[in-house]
Amino acid sequence: MIDLTTKYLGFTLKNPIIASASPITNSLDGVKRLEDNGIAAVVLHSLFEEQINHEQRMLNHFLYKENDSYAEALEYFPSDMQFDNLDSEHYLEFVSTVKKSVNIPVIASLNGVSDIGWAKYGLKLQEAGADALELNITYIPTSIDMRGDEVENMYINTVRNLKQHISIPLNVKMNSYFSNPANMAKRLVDAGANGLTLFDNPISVDIDLETLTSIQKANLTISKDKSESLRWCAILFNKLEADLCINTGIKTGEDILKAMMSGASSVALASVLLEKGEKYLGTILFDMEKWMVEHEYESIKQMIGSISLHHTDNPSAYERNSYIKALHNFKI
Repeated sequence: MIDLTTKYLGFTLKNPIIASASPITNSLDGVKRLEDNGIAAVVLHSLFEEQINHEQRMLNHFLYKENDSYAEALEYFPSDMQFDNLDSEHYLEFVSTVKKSVNIPVIASLNGVSDIGWAKYGLKLQEAGADALELNITYIPTSIDMRGDEVENMYINTVRNLKQHISIPLNVKMNSYFSNPANMAKRLVDAGANGLTLFDNPISVDIDLETLTSIQKANLTISKDKSESLRWCAILFNKLEADLCINTGIKTGEDILKAMMSGASSVALASVLLEKGEKYLGTILFDMEKWMVEHEYESIKQMIGSISLHHTDNPSAYERNSYIKALHNFKI
């Protein structure tokens, strides 16, 4: 009997496959279909910081526009962050409904980098029944005057502030745009992250030559896109007091097995589910078990981190030698 169970964020998952935030996890029916087809946990669609801030600004505009010259009148109104808005309230209701309807861990998702409001919403999501939170804090700085350490500190402060207000596990979906992703991973864990997802899938950027406008759209990944995630997972394995999840480029059962061997405890799928539907999970699980039987593996735990840099005395030298060898062996 093949044992596919694994541990992630303190949960024992029946297999390593988590549904990443996507249009499928935007509805109760979608989440139920995922559970019926074998998913081990779900990350719900993201609540964006901009959604909250936009409604707050609109509400403030209508509340304050006639009272600017009456200081005493303003005292009757609470501050910005005391307002509840439709997006956040609907999201809380959705989390509560999903949690009551399925028997798998439900992870709520927050997307943004401001540490002011997330503590409030994080606590509310916990109270609504979320088993864990995922924080997606990818930020593209457009100012040439903004230093890299300022961006990093913004991430760290957000994680630290949120973690101080919740007791459920916190997973951070990080990107690889750092001088040293390994050090940034350590700082995120030190700030309170219980898990790290490697890596956020960037939006695809292009230009439409007919309309002369820029195009930005979600980018479905392919298997080769998992390269950087495998690299950094192998580097980070057993170096942090946190669980690792690979998010980018996981499309097949073989991709999942490679992720486990690099050191991941789980994988997060989105692109393949959008392309092939929830029923494809059965094929993925079948292929995983088939390979494990053929190669005499009894469990997922047996392979986690088996091909990682944890087994190398000098990881930097190993990476450098592998790089040189790959270039020397390249043939057209």
